[in-house]
Amino acid sequence: LYASQLMARVVGEIKKISSQNMTVLVLGESGVGKELVARAIHKLSKGNTHPFVPVNCGALPEELFESELFGHERGAFTGAVKTKPGLLEFANSGTFFFDEIGDMSLPMQIKMLRLLEEKKIRRVGGNREIDIDVRIIAATNKNLAKQIGNGNFREDLYYRLNTFQIMVPPLRDRKDDIVLLAEHLLSELCRKGGLPQKSFSKGALEALKEYT
Repeated sequence: LYASQLMARVVGEIKKISSQNMTVLVLGESGVGKELVARAIHKLSKGNTHPFVPVNCGALPEELFESELFGHERGAFTGAVKTKPGLLEFANSGTFFFDEIGDMSLPMQIKMLRLLEEKKIRRVGGNREIDIDVRIIAATNKNLAKQIGNGNFREDLYYRLNTFQIMVPPLRDRKDDIVLLAEHLLSELCRKGGLPQKSFSKGALEALKEYT
């Protein structure tokens, strides 16, 4: 749902890139809908019958992150009682979404760079390379150029990720969309709650549009 030119541009970019198997970097503040953009790209892509797998780079402990992404072989570490394929293998032929890529540790950034360059992974504790055909979409609310300057993000990885960039504007910059979104959400709440259809007063809509 949108009425603003800013969101029309974003939707146009989603449609443009969805048919091309390119890495996409989605930028924007927290809460603007970066994962929704990633899901829309996946839904319109040729691989939409295959999995869309999201992972938050800041949510997993660093010691588990590599195992979750790449999988592990039996006996690779204490507790690895059986071989486990990673999330990247599960997403094969589909889309993998790295949310908050700016929070990824430097050691994992090196492994990420290799994935983008060679399209291969190696499970923790394994010596066999596994081919991976997966579309990578990454998102962050951080200024990656500043992160590079601070030594917290690899410049070569940034250029690999930034093949195609989509900037998602905050709602305060596209106020034409507020009424549409508010009315849609109210309608959904009424439908799910089994309530008669309700509407906003003119004053309530004006207050919503003015709220920053």
